[in-house]
Amino acid sequence: QVQLVESGGGLVRPGGSLRLSCVASGRTFSNYAMGWFRQTPGKEREFVAGIDWSGGSTYYSAFMKGRSTISRDNAKSTVYLSMSSLKPEDTAVYYCASHSGSHIESSKSQYTFWGQGTQVTVSS
Repeated sequence: QVQLVESGGGLVRPGGSLRLSCVASGRTFSNYAMGWFRQTPGKEREFVAGIDWSGGSTYYSAFMKGRSTISRDNAKSTVYLSMSSLKPEDTAVYYCASHSGSHIESSKSQYTFWGQGTQVTVSS
């Protein structure tokens, strides 16, 4: 059984930084691309960033490019999302997801396993 467990969310002031982590178990982590998504009430879950199986290729949404870094440690079966210059509009539940294949994709339909999410609140 594949499990993804996120951590690292919380309350941060505008302009602040956070680092989210997601630990995976249940299948060979290094075989699959990983992604981070976010969702606010009443809105569709949206792609934030993705990383391929090796960590050699990354892709970011336009709204997060330049303010975030996705990385992975295959030895620890963990994917990270470091975010900086956070804005109130970044407030959302952030989810990590495991792709069905090894290459990055922004479509959530191609991600087969999801974590339970971690709340990020940006507020003064």
